[in-house]
Amino acid sequence: MGFGYNIVVAVFAAIGAFLFGYDSGIITSVISPDYHVFRRDFNSPGDDLTGAIVSVFAGGCFFGAGLAGYSANRFGRKRTIQLGCAIALLGCSLQTGAHNIATLLIGRLITGFAIGVLSMITPLYQSETAHPKYRGFLVGTTQQMIGVGFITANWIGYGCQYLENSGQYRLPLGIQLIPAVLLLVGMQFCPFSPRWLIEQGREEEARRALTKLHGNGKNDEWLDKQFTEMVEQIRYEKVNESHSWKELVNTRPMLKRTLLACGVQIFINYYGPEMYRLLGIPEGSGQYLLITGIYGVVGPITNFFFITFLIDRVGRKIPLAIGSFGIAVALSVEAAINSEFDPEKEEEATNLDAQRAGITMFFLASIIFSISYGPISWVYVSEIFPMRVRAQGNAVATMCNRALNVLFAQTGLRGMNAIRWKFYLIWVIINICTGLIVIFFFVETKGRTLEEMDALFDDQRISHALADGRASGIASGRLTKADSFSDLSKEAEVHTEHHQKGEV
Repeated sequence: MGFGYNIVVAVFAAIGAFLFGYDSGIITSVISPDYHVFRRDFNSPGDDLTGAIVSVFAGGCFFGAGLAGYSANRFGRKRTIQLGCAIALLGCSLQTGAHNIATLLIGRLITGFAIGVLSMITPLYQSETAHPKYRGFLVGTTQQMIGVGFITANWIGYGCQYLENSGQYRLPLGIQLIPAVLLLVGMQFCPFSPRWLIEQGREEEARRALTKLHGNGKNDEWLDKQFTEMVEQIRYEKVNESHSWKELVNTRPMLKRTLLACGVQIFINYYGPEMYRLLGIPEGSGQYLLITGIYGVVGPITNFFFITFLIDRVGRKIPLAIGSFGIAVALSVEAAINSEFDPEKEEEATNLDAQRAGITMFFLASIIFSISYGPISWVYVSEIFPMRVRAQGNAVATMCNRALNVLFAQTGLRGMNAIRWKFYLIWVIINICTGLIVIFFFVETKGRTLEEMDALFDDQRISHALADGRASGIASGRLTKADSFSDLSKEAEVHTEHHQKGEV
């Protein structure tokens, strides 16, 4: 079926990311003052309770990502997506039917757990089923669907606020069940990851899945070499390498991978109501709703054009560096505007030029984020780890993302209130440092197969069939399971020796 089928599989799996975006967005509407029926039915929860409604979700995400690191190896990438959907159905049902805060909090915690599973496993599944030439685009649909989910939540939340019964909040919360059911059922018709199948010894099934994902009737030779490379690498790792979580930090190349993965995931752009308030735009005003509505659309539109036309052409490293320094410039200008413009002073409250300039910088930062860290954070993490610890590495990076997300969200508001525009300077410095780290330590992964990443991180053990231009008998099923590993290992080691001597 080839590329078209590969796109369908990747986009369908990204429904898990849609659920992430929708759930993150809809709760903001439900706990807002505009949802008076919710506040009436739940006895007007104070700031502590509304804060808990948000934070327990993030806590669930943290532990859910950890579970996915185990489940992805034990039950497979496909089954782990379905597991996340099943957990989401329970959590969303509890939220929708809740009649007290305790039930709502439990539902939020369970849903967060499910989203932690899905946000970790979705890009991993996409990466392992993607053609290396288009992997950036296919995995980038994760960020795209997060944005689409958030936009959908904003508009559904806006419309439901006018209902005068419990449907005002039960309907938007219950809509989460639709993508969860769709993904749970639909994944049954999607292929298993070919690489996971090989690791389980199901090589014939893996070859069929690989052909279905990438075959076009004209690339049989490429399929043979790709399959050979996957089999050799995975079998070698299975016999000779550790599969434990400690492997993530046991060697310098693995430690580098882990630090880069965590680093690219914890980069957070934190823009919110407090930043608009500093420009004289109070939360809840018509101007605020209009600006945030437009702001929510800008990111997904920019992200779509980036993953479609650029990410697999320019690569990962250059956009990340541009993103770091570009956001630093935008926030520097924002800091300068805020240092001179104080809307609380009567004579400056009507300075519309300063207000518009500040809003423009927010939009510019969002655009830059959407052509750098937004999509690439998911792509890069999913492709740099070897098969034996790919699930563990993705789990740790996602857990770092959730932990730092909570930390910055909690400290950001206090920081903005305490030091106002100077808070932007902290992010300017962080972005500059991040840009330098990208330039000097990140490696370019564009167009490489997942098996070829070991050459980029200086821990290659056997040669790569695609690089050598060879395909072993296993590619066409001529070797038996009993003797194929030793034959393939010997062949790969011979080619490695020749490669080191310059004979290949």
